Amino acid sequence: MEKPVISVIVPVFNGGKYLAMAIESILRQSIDKLEIIVVDDASTDNSLEVAGGFGPLVSIHKQTTNKGTGSARNLGINKSTGVYLSFLDADDLWLAGKLIAQLTYLENNPNTDMVFGNVEQFISPELPEENQNKLRNELKKMPGFVAGTMLIRKTSFLKAGFFDEKLELGEFIDWFSRAKDMGLTYKMHNDIVLKRRIHTTNMGITKRHHLTDYTAILRAALKRKRMKE
Repeated sequence: MEKPVISVIVPVFNGGKYLAMAIESILRQSIDKLEIIVVDDASTDNSLEVAGGFGPLVSIHKQTTNKGTGSARNLGINKSTGVYLSFLDADDLWLAGKLIAQLTYLENNPNTDMVFGNVEQFISPELPEENQNKLRNELKKMPGFVAGTMLIRKTSFLKAGFFDEKLELGEFIDWFSRAKDMGLTYKMHNDIVLKRRIHTTNMGITKRHHLTDYTAILRAALKRKRMKE
């Protein structure tokens, strides 16, 4: 079989409610040689059944214990065969044209390792009005230095290494900091490429007790900076 151009890795933990919409937004991309890898992080809901409903369009891998997003993404990377890597969380959505625009840019700019785009946040429509009102201040368009907006050459990703599986929050911030310290280059496009769903079970809400992870990330970044001086 011809090697896929892009491998898309979708980690999911009890995200069956939104997973089908996420996968459908991947399938709407104008890329022929696409590999979709769903990694189930020991879900107890119907996530596996939802992913299985897409048949051979989706490759499914399961972790028997809940190890976190970083671990699930790392497993997907190890299973991937594409030249480029991209990531989408199970509750988020890509806009049409995301991959082809980013792929075109990287193929025309061989010295750039990765490309990002903007994020537009939206409140999940099933939430009660009271909850929606509490979350409205989260809605804004912003440059998306997050995994879900990125397309990266696989060889470039591996230079910076895998996600730190000890981190429950901020594993991408940590990885991106390491990537920049290693001199990996990136481009931020102004186009909106990712719609991030705001709901009451976002990781930043349910895992607030892991906010100390961000302190650990900052300390590691400062240590790398001092070692280079």
